[in-house]
Amino acid sequence: MNVLVINSGSSSLKYQLFDMDTKKVLAKGLCERIGIDGAVKHTAWDGRTYKNEVTLNNHDDAIKVVIGLLTGSEYGVIDSVKDIDAIGQRVAHGGKFKESVLVDDEALAYLRTTEKLAPLHNPPVVKGIEACKKIMGNVPQVTVFDTSFHTTMPEHVYLFPLPYELYEKYQIKRYGFHGTSHRYVSAKAAEFLGKDIKDLKIVSCHLGNGSSITAIKDGKSFDTTMGFTPLDGIMMGTRSGSIDPAVVTYLIKDEGMTAAEVDSLLNKKSGFLGVTGISSDWRDVCAAAEKGEHMAVVAKNMVAHQLRKYIGAFAAAMGGIDVLIFTAGIGENSDQMREIGTEGLEFLGIKLNQELNHNCPRGELVDLSAPDATVKTLVIPTDEEYMIALDTERIVNASK
Repeated sequence: MNVLVINSGSSSLKYQLFDMDTKKVLAKGLCERIGIDGAVKHTAWDGRTYKNEVTLNNHDDAIKVVIGLLTGSEYGVIDSVKDIDAIGQRVAHGGKFKESVLVDDEALAYLRTTEKLAPLHNPPVVKGIEACKKIMGNVPQVTVFDTSFHTTMPEHVYLFPLPYELYEKYQIKRYGFHGTSHRYVSAKAAEFLGKDIKDLKIVSCHLGNGSSITAIKDGKSFDTTMGFTPLDGIMMGTRSGSIDPAVVTYLIKDEGMTAAEVDSLLNKKSGFLGVTGISSDWRDVCAAAEKGEHMAVVAKNMVAHQLRKYIGAFAAAMGGIDVLIFTAGIGENSDQMREIGTEGLEFLGIKLNQELNHNCPRGELVDLSAPDATVKTLVIPTDEEYMIALDTERIVNASK
């Protein structure tokens, strides 16, 4: 079975085509700046690479370009669109869905109602699903939800201390996100260590432009930093993370801001960008801090403090910690984040081999633990697309 995995953003569309019989990536690529001017990068399994500026007015255009590249004579890896057996779509917020589902009219209609729960993430997915349906017809599509992994959280963890009728009426609770990534890296950690995942207490740090930290106990999500939406938790590129809820009502009542303006402020103008006034990119923040930019230094101290706080809190909640994982763009590639985020955690048994941390090879699973550390600290490249492909294959086969 060939499975095309699609990860749609508001102005981007990432894709990978998997041959699930051989578990081989046949091709992968990125369409970006959709609706602006357009740019495409495509790489086939044998290294053939296409990179160019292409007009992409919408997601329909992006899907057409992807199909053209996958089937074309110069950069293609399949003969025609008929060689794509299924499509897996990554969805940030599943709402009522607790596991991956085959997309039908009813499921798609419900997904449209979840757009307000993840305003940065879910609307582009709906566009991606509709574009694939328009361009590729009846090829089965499966939605794989970042929230699914977290449905194992206990009731006392996922409920908010609000009137219970709000949960009953609106399902207001902690959903959690990046579940596909946390599920993948925790399983890889157990495999690497030769342990049963049910015997491990794991804290997984998915750190990128969007970041979340998850406590994994008995092989299941036990607690996580993101909540009702992906805005909660640790500070991120443009998202504030957790703040006093009264700030929202203050800004509305005393500053005259609308709810939409506050939503935009917290989701798009806060985090690293808001604190530094420089950039939402961690690399830019670090560079500015090295030049002595005060608020860049403050931002680094803020995120380090929060990271240590959440690691320690989750270790306490689980009654210990055996494995600490760093993954995603910042977690995998920033030795500074790993260093400042674990500084002072020696009392938990967390201690890095700093030389290896500073020279950590990219794209590899690496054990960064110091020889005298009692907790394993691992860098694990995440592979959400592969997990999506596995779920898609399973669900499509079950539907036949």
